[in-house]
Amino acid sequence: MTTTATELPGADALQPGVPVVELGGVAVRVGGRTLWSDVDLTVGEGEFTAVLGPNGVGKSTLVKLLLGMVPAAAGQARVLGAAPGQGNPRVGYLPQRRSFDASLRIRGTDVVRLGLDGDRWGVPLPGLRSARRRADAQRVDEVIELVGAGGYAHRPIGQCSGGEQQRLLIAQALVRRPRLLLLDEPLDSLDLPNQSAVAALLGRICHQEGVAVLMVAHDVNPILHHLDRVVYIAEGGAVTGTPAEVITSQTLTRLYRTPVEVLRTSDGRLVVVGQPEAPAVHVDRHAASAPAAAGAAGGDRAAR
Repeated sequence: MTTTATELPGADALQPGVPVVELGGVAVRVGGRTLWSDVDLTVGEGEFTAVLGPNGVGKSTLVKLLLGMVPAAAGQARVLGAAPGQGNPRVGYLPQRRSFDASLRIRGTDVVRLGLDGDRWGVPLPGLRSARRRADAQRVDEVIELVGAGGYAHRPIGQCSGGEQQRLLIAQALVRRPRLLLLDEPLDSLDLPNQSAVAALLGRICHQEGVAVLMVAHDVNPILHHLDRVVYIAEGGAVTGTPAEVITSQTLTRLYRTPVEVLRTSDGRLVVVGQPEAPAVHVDRHAASAPAAAGAAGGDRAAR
């Protein structure tokens, strides 16, 4: 059984024509340095958007801007028709993958439940306690089923595999029925089969549930076939559009202001080659130089 985002009070559908995310000429400064400027982006309901680029360009800072954690130094940013604000229940957020100690006994269902009541304090009012508990328990079960985690959700989280843990964390981010889901490198540290499985899950949630997904990605290839839009950040600017429009030799050469070649392998994977470097297939997450290889994406360690 699945439910839609509109069933949560306060999470009504946007008015027709109002984007989920809208950036117009936005610039961001961190530590006195401009990370990027003149960024335009529009994301509609049910669209899957990837944020790509080399290390240190501020991909995660874009997510923080949308969360209201970082102000815009110029331009205008709107999320769900309003200025970005912290604690918006209509915005789900999954930070960079955190590891769980193998000895941790908290169950997967409890991890998901924290997305509902982790911010609640005090004793519920008499008469509301049982009703709230039943509703919350039902929603936790629904979202666990939605991400396909029913077979292991009652196990201790420390005994779940990396892919299973990530599904449970995605369920936690979805449990309040957000209209916008922000994810910071959710495929990091997963093996290739789990990357593909989680990418397919996110694509299904996005397109079938009508949730707009904006995801910082280290490698575009696992999610390429699910994407509607790409934001590629580099050299203090960004280009946006469909993957076919953005991840091209001409577009990236213009963005980097240096020759860049985009290659497609026989199995359909994209490889971005910056001249005069030799082609590469695997991303070096610690390399500071750009462009990066393997799907036109790199880590974002320096500008978080």
